[in-house]
Amino acid sequence: MSPPTSRATGDRTWLVAVAASLWGFSSLLREPLARELPALSVVLAEHVVLVLLVSPWVVPALRALARCSVRTKLAVLVIGAGSSALATTLFTAAFRLGDPITPQVLQKLQPVLALVLAALLLGERVGPRFPLFAVPALVGAWLLAFPDPLSAQPRGLAAAALALGAAALWAAGTVLGRMVSAELSFLHVTTLRFSVGLVTLATFVAATGTPVGVPIELVPRLVLLAAVPGLLALTLYYHALRRTPASNATLAELAFPLTAALVGLTLLDGRLGASQWVGLALVLASVVLLALHENRSSRPAVRHPEQRVPQAVGTFGSTAGRSRPGAAGR
Repeated sequence: MSPPTSRATGDRTWLVAVAASLWGFSSLLREPLARELPALSVVLAEHVVLVLLVSPWVVPALRALARCSVRTKLAVLVIGAGSSALATTLFTAAFRLGDPITPQVLQKLQPVLALVLAALLLGERVGPRFPLFAVPALVGAWLLAFPDPLSAQPRGLAAAALALGAAALWAAGTVLGRMVSAELSFLHVTTLRFSVGLVTLATFVAATGTPVGVPIELVPRLVLLAAVPGLLALTLYYHALRRTPASNATLAELAFPLTAALVGLTLLDGRLGASQWVGLALVLASVVLLALHENRSSRPAVRHPEQRVPQAVGTFGSTAGRSRPGAAGR
């Protein structure tokens, strides 16, 4: 539930929707860049801009990390290297192999994956009702990923695998972010996430010999990608969550895949077949019903342990007012 003060100060569900819509519009910037540059080059340049934007907090964040436990330090490394660097690279690469819509909507499987990881890492027990939401979501993901679901092509399979890999890594970041919140503030986690991600990406680029040059005409697009769908959307999202009930926020987050689908269909020449529309509906319905069930039912699909880890940030967007590892996000 939202804090008692939230109603007095005004609900911010609309602001969650604004932030989620900015994520949906990111495909306008990311998809053309993915066609012109290697995925590693795009994400490295994106992280350079992000680290420059949060540079005033890098030193304080490192000092705070130095005082943390070994467990928190390892979690921060996984969040930065996996959930920021590798996940965004996989997500960007998916645009090169697939259409501009599928990677965005498959990302909405992150809440289902986060629930599974929370059960494994945080001791939260998956109940018998969980498959009622997970199975339709997985079926929908398959239908969405392939125009002909009974004859999956290797190229389409690779694009779907990349998008799902990104969702899994972002889900891991959500769960690990809840763990590190006991010792680090949201601002420090965000700063460390981008900084560790940049170091990781630079290492990947050096090891693979990936060209890092970016044509001058693409620099404004990269800056916009990092600043608007990246940092600005994330800031608006977490500001809004302080005054938004969890169930409302989850519904508002649907502005992300819906905006992404609209952008893909109208501005990026994307196309969906009949079975893919069914898959899109299944994924979105499963995630919405799961979120509503977890926040309103006395018998949740995942039972939280008595000692809860404080709520926090994980990746490009997750969590809300109450502890709920299934919150959707970037």
